[in-house]
Amino acid sequence: MIDFLNLILPYAIFIVLFSVLLVLFIGIISMLRGGDFNKRWSNKLMRARVILQGLAIVLILLTAYLFAN
Repeated sequence: MIDFLNLILPYAIFIVLFSVLLVLFIGIISMLRGGDFNKRWSNKLMRARVILQGLAIVLILLTAYLFAN
């Protein structure tokens, strides 16, 4: 089981970090453009970014814990 996690976790971390970057760029572009999309989606994008960042931190800590043992 731990070998499976050691194989999957680096890819999961990469996917989550890329998702954070994507949501961040979408949020920045929508803020710069303004308009209806920004009004509807700015808070949802910010919440999604914070949740994804938290998930990335949890996955990184889990990976560090598993590799330490």
